[in-house]
Amino acid sequence: MKNIPIRQIAATHQEECDVSRFSIRDLRSVLNGKDLVHHLHKHDFYFILAVEEGQGMHEIDFVRYAVRENSIFLLRPGQVHMLQLNAGCRGYLLEFDTLFYPPKHTKGDHWKKSIGKNFCAIEDTRFKKLLSFLSIIAAEYSTKQQGYCEAIKASLDLFFIEFARESSSPKPVLPGTNNYMQERYEELLRLLEEKITVEKSVSQYAEWLNVSVYQLNAITKASVGKTTAALINEQIILDAKRYLLATANQVKDIAWHLGYEDPSYFIRFFKKHTGLSPDAFRKKFK
Repeated sequence: MKNIPIRQIAATHQEECDVSRFSIRDLRSVLNGKDLVHHLHKHDFYFILAVEEGQGMHEIDFVRYAVRENSIFLLRPGQVHMLQLNAGCRGYLLEFDTLFYPPKHTKGDHWKKSIGKNFCAIEDTRFKKLLSFLSIIAAEYSTKQQGYCEAIKASLDLFFIEFARESSSPKPVLPGTNNYMQERYEELLRLLEEKITVEKSVSQYAEWLNVSVYQLNAITKASVGKTTAALINEQIILDAKRYLLATANQVKDIAWHLGYEDPSYFIRFFKKHTGLSPDAFRKKFK
C-alpha cells in the first residue's frame, strides 16, 4: 500500500526555532519567472498562500478554486491539494508546523475560525492589512534580529485575528453555535482526520469527546446541519478519493487501508455516496 506523497518543509528554506519549523517566501522568488505546477500531494504542516496579484488554479480536497488577486488559501496538515500558478503571481507562501506556532499559543477563537477556511477572496483594504503582517514576518525572517521568532509569532497572531474577521467561508458554522459546541465540533474534525481508518463508530467519537451520542449529534447538527454519522461517511469518502487520485493503489488495498475487509462492500459504499465506482471515479478524474 503506497501512501499519498507528503511534502515537508525543505531544509533549504526552513528555520529552526526551538526545534520547530517555519518558512516564508516571496512568490516571485518561488516562481523565478516560470509557471508552477504541483501535482496532487499533501503536507505535514500548515500552508498559507496569499496571492496579491496573478492567476492560477488551486484544488483542495477535490474542491477547485480559481487563484486570483487578493485571495488567501490555508491548508491544514493532511489535506491534499494540487496547485498551478502563473509566472506573474505576486504574494507570499508561508509554511509552519505546530511546534513553531501551536494552537495553544493563540488567544481567543480566531485560530479555530481561521483553519476552517481553505479559501477566502478578500476585499482590497483588508487584504492590504493582511499583506502588511506577512511583509513584517518576511522582514523578520530575513534579518533574523534578536527576538525575531517571537516577533513572527506575534505577527501571526495579528494575521489570524484579521483573517478570522473575514466572513466568507465555504463551510460556515450555522448561527446559534456557542463556543463550547464549536470547540467540540473542531475537535471532532481533527479526530476524524486522524482516526477514520480505524474507527467509524459514532459512539466511540462521542466517548473520546466525553459527550453522549445525543449531545454529539446535537453539536454537529447545530454546527453544520449534519449528523455525526454523515460526517463520518464524508470523511471516509474524502480519504478514499485522496488515495484513488493521489496513488496507484488497487481498490482492494485502499479498502483494506480504510478498514474494510470486504472490498465489495467498500465499492458499494463508495458508489452509494458518489454515484461512481472507485475505478470509474479514478478514470474520470485522474
